[in-house]
Amino acid sequence: MEMIITAVLSVTVMGIVCAVILCAASKFMAVKIDEREAGILEILPGTNCGACGYPGCAGYASDLVSETHANITANFCTPGGPMVAKKISEILSGGTPDSDSNSNSNIEKHTAVIHCSGDSNAHKKKMDYAGLRTCLAAKQVFGGEKACAFGCIGYGDCKAVCPSDAVCTENGIARIIRENCTGCALCVKACPNKLITIEMGYVSTVVLCKSPEKGSVVRNKCSRGCFGCGRCVRECPSDAIVIQDNLAVIEYEKCIDCGGHCAEVCITHCIQLQSN
Repeated sequence: MEMIITAVLSVTVMGIVCAVILCAASKFMAVKIDEREAGILEILPGTNCGACGYPGCAGYASDLVSETHANITANFCTPGGPMVAKKISEILSGGTPDSDSNSNSNIEKHTAVIHCSGDSNAHKKKMDYAGLRTCLAAKQVFGGEKACAFGCIGYGDCKAVCPSDAVCTENGIARIIRENCTGCALCVKACPNKLITIEMGYVSTVVLCKSPEKGSVVRNKCSRGCFGCGRCVRECPSDAIVIQDNLAVIEYEKCIDCGGHCAEVCITHCIQLQSN
């Protein structure tokens, strides 16, 4: 009996000693966390997309409050948009809106654009693909089943990584739901054919083709492809379109947003107005 009591007392004393040591260690070895960092991390979207230039939201929040990186601005979070930028600015300025336009909600909306309109009604097939239903896997097999190796493969790798349900696949091609898109650019990284770009929200007219092949080749593969005829170039009222690598390219700094005249005259309708 005495042995049992002695063992219990010994274990109890050891537990108390360990508890005291742990309490002391937690006090003297604690890493101080800036409350502002925790507040910023709480309001960030949490998508860890890397659009801000950091591996994740935690890294961005940490550098925002770091004295070493005090010049980091609050408007790098594209998915968060103006509201998140404003809230971050208020936290960094002690609860009052920052009057400096470089560190508050001065952020433009961005949306993704998939530069392909070659759906199942327009493209031709070169084979029947029976492998793993991902764009990356299909690309390894002669560029996928579609005749055009530069277009949308259509298996939704971009949709799988989108955190805001802004991508859908319809009729063998991926589409962006603009009202849901936050411009996080995760879909850009996921597309093996590099078809997706992030454009400013005001961009209304886009060229939905990325094939650099000559016109005759494009027309034999897809009825919606750009074959570089140059009609849009000739009829653009602001000289905002050029032909590069057999493909129409819109120079948005020159575009006057005329209402989509280039889309009206495009023979294959690969230039389209984006719906808002």
